[in-house]
Amino acid sequence: MSDSLFVRYLSYVQEAVRRIVPDLPDEVAARVELTPTRDAAHGDMATNAALLVAKIARRRPADIAAELAAALVAAPGIARAEPAGPGFVNLTLDAGVLRSVVSDVLRAGESYGDAAIGQGVRVNVEYVSANPTGPMHVGHCRGAVVGDALANLLLKAGYDVTKEYYINDAGAQVSALAWAAYWRYLQAIGTPMDEDAFAALVPGGIQYGGDYLVPVGQALAELHGTGLAGAGAVAAPVDVWFATVKSFTVAEMMRMIREDLEALGVRHDVFTSEAQILADGVTDCAIGRLDALGLLYEGVLEPPKGKLPDDWEARPQTLFRSTAFGDDVDRPLRKSDGSNTYFANDIGYHDDKIRRGADVLIDVWGADHGGYVTRMKAAVKALAGEAGKPDLDVLLCQIVRIVRDGQPVRMSKRAGTFVTLRDLIDEVGRDAVRFTMLTRKADAQMEFDLDQVVAQTRDNPVFYVQYAHARCRSVLRAAQEMLGADAITPVALAEAPLDGLESDAELALLRRMAQWPRTIEGAAQAKEPHRVAFYLGELAADFHTLWNRGRDDATLRFLQEDDPQATRTKLAMVEATATVIRSGLAVLGVEPVEEMR
Repeated sequence: MSDSLFVRYLSYVQEAVRRIVPDLPDEVAARVELTPTRDAAHGDMATNAALLVAKIARRRPADIAAELAAALVAAPGIARAEPAGPGFVNLTLDAGVLRSVVSDVLRAGESYGDAAIGQGVRVNVEYVSANPTGPMHVGHCRGAVVGDALANLLLKAGYDVTKEYYINDAGAQVSALAWAAYWRYLQAIGTPMDEDAFAALVPGGIQYGGDYLVPVGQALAELHGTGLAGAGAVAAPVDVWFATVKSFTVAEMMRMIREDLEALGVRHDVFTSEAQILADGVTDCAIGRLDALGLLYEGVLEPPKGKLPDDWEARPQTLFRSTAFGDDVDRPLRKSDGSNTYFANDIGYHDDKIRRGADVLIDVWGADHGGYVTRMKAAVKALAGEAGKPDLDVLLCQIVRIVRDGQPVRMSKRAGTFVTLRDLIDEVGRDAVRFTMLTRKADAQMEFDLDQVVAQTRDNPVFYVQYAHARCRSVLRAAQEMLGADAITPVALAEAPLDGLESDAELALLRRMAQWPRTIEGAAQAKEPHRVAFYLGELAADFHTLWNRGRDDATLRFLQEDDPQATRTKLAMVEATATVIRSGLAVLGVEPVEEMR
C-alpha cells in the first residue's frame, strides 16, 4: 500500500496546529485539510488549518497562519511554508520529496494509490438492474459504467465490495414480456391467428415487439412443439403456458443481458431475483417488522398535487409512516386489493441486503427515479433501527444523448426504437464507451458524440490518455534496444538515481503522480468515479507537455544516447507515469494500449 504524501504532510500540519492550539478538539483537528494548489507558483499543497481553528483560539486567522508557517518550515521535506490570503498556508516541498514518488510508484506497481480508508467496511453496490424485458440499451449503459467504476474505486480504497444486480422479474412488465414471447412462439409453430386477434387477448396489448424475441419463440417451439398452444395452434388458456413461457423468457433475457454486460466489461458478484425474494417470504417479513414497530396504518392518501387524475379515488390502503424518517408524505405498501406496491417489494429486497450484513448500501439509479429516493432512504432507516446501519446512498445517472454530426442517432433495427448497448460498443469499442461515460459527473446530462470518441485529437479524452500510455510504452521499447531488457524493468528502474529530474515540466509530472493516492481517497469518499477520469486527463496533459518540450530542449528527451545514467533516470519517470495511468484505467475498467494504430 502506497504512502500518500498528503497523508504524511497532513499529519505534520495537525501536529503543528495542536502545538499552537493545545486544547483543540479532535473533531476540529479531523477537519483540517491539505489540498493541491491550483497554481504551482503557490507551492505544492495548501492548508485551511488557520481558518478552522481561529474561532476556538480566539485569534486572527492570519496571525495563526503566520505562526503555523513558521512551525511547518522546520518539518522534513518542506522547502517553504508561506501564509496566504485570509488564513491559508502554502507549502512547497523539496524536489527530492517529489522525486521519491517515482521510486514509490515503481515499488508498488499498479497498487500505488491503494488506500485503507474503507477499513474492510462491507459495501453493497447495486447497479444496472434493468427489467429483463429486452436487450440492454444506452439508457442502462451509464449506470452500468458508473456503478462498476464506483465499485472498483471503493475496492481500491479498501472497502469490501459486493457488485449486485437486482432482477425485476415479478412485475407487470415481465408479464407483458411473457405474452409477447408467447406470440413469437405461436408464430414459430405457424399459428393461423393474426396479430390483431392475439393482441385482443393480451392485457394492455402486445407491448414488446422487437425482433429479439423471435429466437425466444423459436426456442420455445423447439422445446415444446405445439404443447403450449391450443387446438389448431392458436392461443391456449393462460394457465397452460404462462408460467413456462415467463420463466424461460426471463432466463433468455438475462442471458442476453449478461452477454451485453460482459461486452461492456461489467461482471456482477450477485444476481438477486425479485420473484425469489417474494417466494421466500422476505418481503412479508420486512413489512411485518415495520408493522411491529408501529410504522404501518390503514389510511387514505391525499390526492396528488396538480391536476387530479380522472381515475382518482380516495381508498384505504396500508401506509408506511415514511414521514417519520424525512419523507414528505406517507407511502402505500399494499393496495386496496391487498396486493403489494412496487415500493413494498423494494423494501423486501433492501431488507434482504441488510440481512446479508452490508454496512453501506449504494444504489445506482436512472434520474427518472429521483422522486423515489427519499422514500427508499426512509424505509432503510426504519429497517436499520437503533443500530443506524446500513446507510443507503443513491446515485442518480442522467440520460445520455447519442449524437453524430450534432443529430440524435438511432442505430438499432433489432430492438426497434432505441439504441442498444451492443450497437454502441460495436460502433466505438468498449473502452471508449466506458471512459466517455465517466467524463461527466453522473448527475449531469451528457452528449455521447460518436465522431468525437473515435477522433485522434486532444479533444478526445479517451484518445489523449491512451496516447500518453502508448507513448510511454514506445519509449520503453526503444530503451530496451538501447540498454537491454534487464536494465529497464520496474525493479531495476526503482534503483535509478533521480537527481536529474529537475525541470519545471518534470517536477509538474511528479507532483501530479503524488496526487494519485489522494485522488483515490477523495473520489471514494465522495463516491465520484469521474474524478479518476479527470485526474488521468491531467496526468496525460503533464506527460504530453513534457514530451513536446523535449522536441526543443534536448536535455528533456527521455533517451540520452551519450548518457545511460540520465536515460535510466528519465525512464524511471516514464515507467512510473505508465504505471499510474494503468492504475487509473483499471479503476475505470479500461484497458491500456501499447501503441496507437
